[in-house]
Amino acid sequence: MDYTLQYYDLVLVAIIGSIALGGAIGALTPIAMPFAIVLLGAVAIAFMGHAMFVNGPVDDFEDLTQEVDENPINPGLLD
Repeated sequence: MDYTLQYYDLVLVAIIGSIALGGAIGALTPIAMPFAIVLLGAVAIAFMGHAMFVNGPVDDFEDLTQEVDENPINPGLLD
């Protein structure tokens, strides 16, 4: 079974990569660590916002009108 990268896989890589890049910039350059983390954290938030609101996980507006099946959780699963 072959696995292909999907959009949300790339979003997760972009979020982790931007935070890691902020840490690397803060550690390896004269830029202060908190400033670099906050700056590239804002980039990570932009990736999350795009993934949630611009390219959301629903295919069509009709997907939002379907009711969720509310089955009780099997208590044996929680042990």
